[in-house]
Amino acid sequence: MKKYLIIGLLLVAAAAFVLAPLFRSNPVVPGVETEAPAKFTFQENLITKYGDNITIEADIFSDDVQKIEVVYDDTVLYVKDNPKGKISLSFDGTYRGVGSRNLDLLVTMRDGKSYIDNRIVRVVSNMEPERLVAKIVKTYPHESTSFTQGLEFYKGKLFESTGQYGRSFVAQVDLTTGKINPNLKMGLDATHFGEGITILNDVIYQLTWQNQKCITYDLKDAIVPKGEFAYKGEGWGLTNDGMHIIMSNGTEQIHFRNPDTFITERTIEVYDNNGPRPALNELEYINGKIYANVWQSSNILVIDPLTGMVEQIIDCSELVKEGQGLDREVLNGIAYNEGKIYMTGKDWISLFEVRLEPLLP
Repeated sequence: MKKYLIIGLLLVAAAAFVLAPLFRSNPVVPGVETEAPAKFTFQENLITKYGDNITIEADIFSDDVQKIEVVYDDTVLYVKDNPKGKISLSFDGTYRGVGSRNLDLLVTMRDGKSYIDNRIVRVVSNMEPERLVAKIVKTYPHESTSFTQGLEFYKGKLFESTGQYGRSFVAQVDLTTGKINPNLKMGLDATHFGEGITILNDVIYQLTWQNQKCITYDLKDAIVPKGEFAYKGEGWGLTNDGMHIIMSNGTEQIHFRNPDTFITERTIEVYDNNGPRPALNELEYINGKIYANVWQSSNILVIDPLTGMVEQIIDCSELVKEGQGLDREVLNGIAYNEGKIYMTGKDWISLFEVRLEPLLP
């Protein structure tokens, strides 16, 4: 038995003697890719404020690098053939507004192989949002079984869309009485959970939550089904600026879509000075700004549609206290008509005309 044990130990020792140089020549260092011919010098992703310059550096480890490119999203910032040693460049990464952007170091070798070193640049707002408060000017009745998802005036008439499976519809609503016009109402199939609406050129656009479709209707003497568009992900809020259908999806992203094709033409990310503001819900476009409900919050954000920066935060706590019904559902619903702003919530008993005032310290 001892003879076999000694033989076994000798075999293990011999294997270790043969394999040890292999392990020594390829040390494993966590987080370091020793085969990379070039890499950014910083280990973590970058964060910067809107308007600030970003300094980018990278090290070139191999003499066989034929070309490197630094690409910010889809824009080439820097190209150099036969680079050596270290590169450094400074650029203003804010021309795409605030949000998270890809920064890639693209490396092409002389043998045709390529490598990518990827980082994320997060651009936050350079301004602290102004704080406002919504004060009640006038109170109107609201149907307490209307789970409000969209609220919009069109040609002086108020329209509302509602959610919940089996309860979703779009309809004209009498502002003074809160009554739904039965001649201008269209329900959704019970398998669809209705979301936000907007109206452009006599066409109503209505999102669905998880069915990934936007249903359209002709608006004339009645609400008549017209067609539908497909999109990926969830649908939450809608508004328009007269040229684009503006859509939220529950994240910090807002998409500007073509009204004829529903194809996304551009996207902004909504950020304040601390970072992203997700859970954007119902939307309204007022005087060149996007107003957005924040899901499960008593706040409304006022957003620059070009940069995505949050310019103002509106505290609507007074409305929540006065408007909630027995189900205690959340604030959701913003509409604008002839210089006046209106707000309500899901299954609320009231709809309010409001004025906005600075929030006192």
